[in-house]
Amino acid sequence: MLTQITRVTNLRIFWVLLALSVLALEVAALVFQYGFGFEPCIKCVYQRLALWGVFVALLPACLFPKEKVVKLVSSLASAFFAAWGAKIAIEHVGLQNAPNPLFAFCEVVPDFPQWFAPDIWFPALFEPRGDCSAIDWTFLTLSMPQWMQIIFIGYAVLGTALFILTAVKKFSDIRGS
Repeated sequence: MLTQITRVTNLRIFWVLLALSVLALEVAALVFQYGFGFEPCIKCVYQRLALWGVFVALLPACLFPKEKVVKLVSSLASAFFAAWGAKIAIEHVGLQNAPNPLFAFCEVVPDFPQWFAPDIWFPALFEPRGDCSAIDWTFLTLSMPQWMQIIFIGYAVLGTALFILTAVKKFSDIRGS
């Protein structure tokens, strides 16, 4: 079974499809924003950045899918950004489900380092204009941040599993040499 999974992860199409799934979520966010008029809040912007982190982390493995070290770095970095996104989505759900909405607020201005200003460089993608506590959309009774929790946790688990499987395979190859 480990050999079959390793074979799949050696295929460029596996990593490309994974990266395209992240890109599809970014496109969906833009459709919600510009098609349906749901303005992103600061937590949404941070989650978008986390998705971009997952996407960029997957690119090296898309280019070099047979290199174990590249797959280790890509899977670990994507798991890191996905875990960060899950943390933000969990905080966002907490704001939406706060018992007293008067105390459920988030910052208005992004807290980026001085050298990093995506909200200024790419305002169409990263400028926060919405309210964190607003629930504008639900699907199967879950709000968008709740869906993002599930999605980010899924990416984090997959990235972690890929890291472990690749590491086990790499170290078993080293021991077998």
